[in-house]
Amino acid sequence: MIRLLLLLALTFGLASSASADDIAATGRGVVRVVTIAVVDDQVVGFGHGSGFAIAPNRIVTNAHVVDLAERYPDNVVVGIVPTEGSKSYQGKVIAYDSQRDLALIEFTGARLPPSALYTGPMTEGDAVVSLGFPGNVDLATARSAADYIRPMTPVRSEGVLSGRRVLSGVEVLLHTASIARGNSGGPLLDRCGRVIGVNSAITRGEEGDSTFGFAIADTELAGFLHDAKQPYASIGTGCTSIEDRLRQDADADARATADAASAKRDAATQDAMTREVALEKARTEASRSRENVMALAGLLLVAGALVIGSAGLLESRGQRRQAIWAVSIGGLSVLVAIIVFVLRPSGEVDVPLSALPKTRISTPDAALGKLMCTLIPERSRITISSSEDVPIDWGAKGCVNGKTQYVAANGRWDRVLVPDAEQTVSVLSFDPATRVYSNTRYLMSAAGMEAARTARGVVPNVCNMDDAALGRLAGQQAAVRAVLPPLPNEKLVYSCKSAR
Repeated sequence: MIRLLLLLALTFGLASSASADDIAATGRGVVRVVTIAVVDDQVVGFGHGSGFAIAPNRIVTNAHVVDLAERYPDNVVVGIVPTEGSKSYQGKVIAYDSQRDLALIEFTGARLPPSALYTGPMTEGDAVVSLGFPGNVDLATARSAADYIRPMTPVRSEGVLSGRRVLSGVEVLLHTASIARGNSGGPLLDRCGRVIGVNSAITRGEEGDSTFGFAIADTELAGFLHDAKQPYASIGTGCTSIEDRLRQDADADARATADAASAKRDAATQDAMTREVALEKARTEASRSRENVMALAGLLLVAGALVIGSAGLLESRGQRRQAIWAVSIGGLSVLVAIIVFVLRPSGEVDVPLSALPKTRISTPDAALGKLMCTLIPERSRITISSSEDVPIDWGAKGCVNGKTQYVAANGRWDRVLVPDAEQTVSVLSFDPATRVYSNTRYLMSAAGMEAARTARGVVPNVCNMDDAALGRLAGQQAAVRAVLPPLPNEKLVYSCKSAR
């Protein structure tokens, strides 16, 4: 009976909208947490709250949402209802902290996109957003109990951070985003979709008083996850709009390209100067060699003439034999002088390119070997990704790590990755001239990922493709780009250096 009640979640539900903003991206990891209490096969209690994925199969919520499951684990079933898809899943409480009012639930059967904690500074007046499933909205719209276990998008409300308070020794955030019963355990976000707190309670508005919400602060959440030995993603960089970051990065990219082109021109000029010096040295040596040969020919000619002239003197003295030898030697000397003169070097330089200094400019398709790429924070926008260094092995003709083929485009190499197990499309790019590596990430809805996978088709995970295969890969990448949202959610830009 219990299982049948819970598995009502197998009914088809609504898919979340395919908006490309950061809040919607985080919303795809927000869930409804349902508790069903059963005694003697009879339902005696039903409750629900909200939660969010901190890992693909683990959910953070309030302790009071799953209090009955913690106290009566044999009689209370915990259900996890994602915002997308057509199924719900049974969960199990694996960590519980009544003091902090936080709990951790594990479930199997699906992988949700995890949220990231924002660990940077927040000031009073900063914009905040609440996501969850407020009960008053459910009461107004639900037609049956099945609506509570049918996947649907969370309700979004906006407000400002009003301050930090300490309640019963626990740090909380006071805010004006509208929440109600049912929002408990849902995330309080900054405007970039990073978690800054866990909604827990509201003040009562009486006689016209304003209503405020309380959220368990990020510091308490981080402590709870640490105690539960649960890894989580954390981001400390401030929130910048993707439009501003793309514009700033385009400017920085243009400057880097211009600097690389200038460095390339300087290197080419230096190479030309080096070559000219080498050629001038060769010309000087050729001219000196020509002059030396001509001088030798002159000396041989003069020596031969003198020897021939001495033959007459020897003849007059009756030394005919010696005179003949003198004429022979002198004639030979003159002949050698003529031959040397005729065969003298031209003085022109014909130096093969292999003998000149090599250029220092690497070709765009050359292998660079193992590189370690370090994030450039001022050029990046991160909402959920890690900021750790990224190692790559850049092979010849755009072959990365020996198995992933990139496609040449406008002096760069690009590759669009559409994974099968994640809801993220990554557009990777590498510029060999500047050694700048970038990862532009789109956090997609389930429907958007299905469209991207269909457009991608089957891509062989090999390098050294022939022209036909490269053409097909380029076409597949263009097809994927065509179904992506107008703007990405993240752009991570790295500077790469030799790993050696």
